[in-house]
Amino acid sequence: MAPPMSASRFLTVLKNEGVRVVEVGDWEHHNRNHVGPWGPVHGVMIHHTVTSGSERTVRICRNGYSGLPGPLCHGVITKDGRVHLVGYGRANHAGLGDDDVLRAVIAEKALPRDNEANTDGNRHFYGFECENLGDGEDPWPEAQLEAIERVSAAICRHHGWNQRSVIGHLEWQPGKVDPRGFTMAQMRERVRDRLK
Repeated sequence: MAPPMSASRFLTVLKNEGVRVVEVGDWEHHNRNHVGPWGPVHGVMIHHTVTSGSERTVRICRNGYSGLPGPLCHGVITKDGRVHLVGYGRANHAGLGDDDVLRAVIAEKALPRDNEANTDGNRHFYGFECENLGDGEDPWPEAQLEAIERVSAAICRHHGWNQRSVIGHLEWQPGKVDPRGFTMAQMRERVRDRLK
C-alpha cells in the first residue's frame, strides 16, 4: 500500500523523468477529495479523451462537463507530448472497476478479464487522459506515446512498482475501450524497458 506522493513531489518526479510539464492553474489543489478518499494508490491508469484540439481537451479535463465535474485526471497528454497537470488528488477518471483487477495490479501479476464494476478506482489510480478521438484511426504520435511511457515509468520508479502497475481503462471497467490505437501490453513493454 502506497500513500500518494505530494503534489510537489509528483511534479519533481515527472520532471526528473524528462516529462515536458505544463502547470494549469492551481492544479495542486484542484481535486474531488471532498467526496471520498485519495489513496492508497496502486497504479497508473491510461485513457483516451475522444476529443481533438489540445486547448479544448485540457479545458474539458480540468473542468469536467455536465454530470461529471473535473478534474477528470491528473495530467492531460497532448499529441505534442506535453503533459498538462490539471488536478491532484481524487479525480473523476477511473470510476468503478473490477476488484480482481485491482488485486492483480497490487500483486503485479497478469490481469484477469474485467467483469465487475464494484471497486472505486478514483481512489487508487493516478490517471492520465490522452488527446485522441479513440476511433482506432486517429494517430498516436511518437512524442505522445513517449510521454505516456515517461509519466508511467516516473510514477512506478517513485513507488518501486514495475510495469504491471500500469493499466488501461479498458482493463479496469467492463465496456470501456480506452486507450484505443495501441495496446497496453506494448506500453507496458516500453515502461519495463525504461525502468531497467
